[in-house]
Amino acid sequence: MSSLSTQERERYQRHLSLQEIGPEGQERLKAARVLVVGAGGLGSPAALYLAAAGCGTLGLADGDRVELSNLQRQVLFSSADIGQPKAVRGAEHLAALNPDIRVNAHAIELTATNVRELFGQYDLILDGTDRLAAHYLINDACVLLRRPLVAAAIHRFEGQLLTYLPGGPCYRCAFPQGEEAVVANCASAGVLGVLPGVLGTLQATEAIKLIAGIGAPLVGRLLTYDALEMRFSEYRLERRRDCAVCGDAPSISAPRTRPATPAGVQRLSARGLHELLNASAQAPPLIDVREVAEFAAGHLDGARNIPLGQLAPQLLGLAGGAAPVFICRSGGRSLAACQMALAANIASPVNLEGGMLAWAAEIDPRLKVL
Repeated sequence: MSSLSTQERERYQRHLSLQEIGPEGQERLKAARVLVVGAGGLGSPAALYLAAAGCGTLGLADGDRVELSNLQRQVLFSSADIGQPKAVRGAEHLAALNPDIRVNAHAIELTATNVRELFGQYDLILDGTDRLAAHYLINDACVLLRRPLVAAAIHRFEGQLLTYLPGGPCYRCAFPQGEEAVVANCASAGVLGVLPGVLGTLQATEAIKLIAGIGAPLVGRLLTYDALEMRFSEYRLERRRDCAVCGDAPSISAPRTRPATPAGVQRLSARGLHELLNASAQAPPLIDVREVAEFAAGHLDGARNIPLGQLAPQLLGLAGGAAPVFICRSGGRSLAACQMALAANIASPVNLEGGMLAWAAEIDPRLKVL
């Protein structure tokens, strides 16, 4: 027997008219418990649409306060909210939009200490954060707690989206290595105001599909969006058997904060390296430490291939010149190369964060990466 009231039936009439959703799908939405982590550019539109769609219990987690510069893209807030906690004011606005749902405000910073307790209250997680460390923390917690996750990220004019379901590839499978501040945040790099609206709305779409059990979720696929070119692209993902959290022999058994990059190592995103190579008349040394077959399949122009196992005796020849940029598949081996370079007294070695996978996803999708 339906639990939808007469008022709810009127509110959700357009959903009820869809054969794919109908009363049963709307009942599932009413029973759903969804947490939106980050009430910023991504979380604002995602939370608004989930509230409007009738998500029965909606959590909003964010430890920040509203600033004037947020209002260019964070459509959940108004000028009257400046200085107020985002989670609290956001929850109030969502409750005003749809008083038939329950909205929980979590005005906290997500940490390895509190993530299990918080995520345990919800069935589905949306990641709208803007720091890589938070992306990994949220991903790991969802994998360990077997919670579905819809994760998005934005940078300047570009965004990416993926969905994780237990048993499928996770965020670490797509980006096995990454560190804090690999990608500049909106404050330092800027962002097109409507860009998070596009990605956040897509997050809400994925969430509604998962809850209602309709359509094909974005599992095993990374969706990217280029606002300047008005182009969507898609890349296939597979679960990595060596993934640190969802692989066959995972090394991560509890949510954790990623260790800091070793002192003296510079970090450079694929986008940052691309801009550096285009702007500089003399490119820095590019040292690709992958194996020969990996390098042969696809590499950056001008890169020199020195497999990691052969690097140590050749570091002497790199000393004294410009800081080398070390490159590998995903950023792990190149970080090890940077540590070896430091030990060999090479100052400020550079790690290409995310490696060739990031380069293929962000710069050149035609590049083959083994």
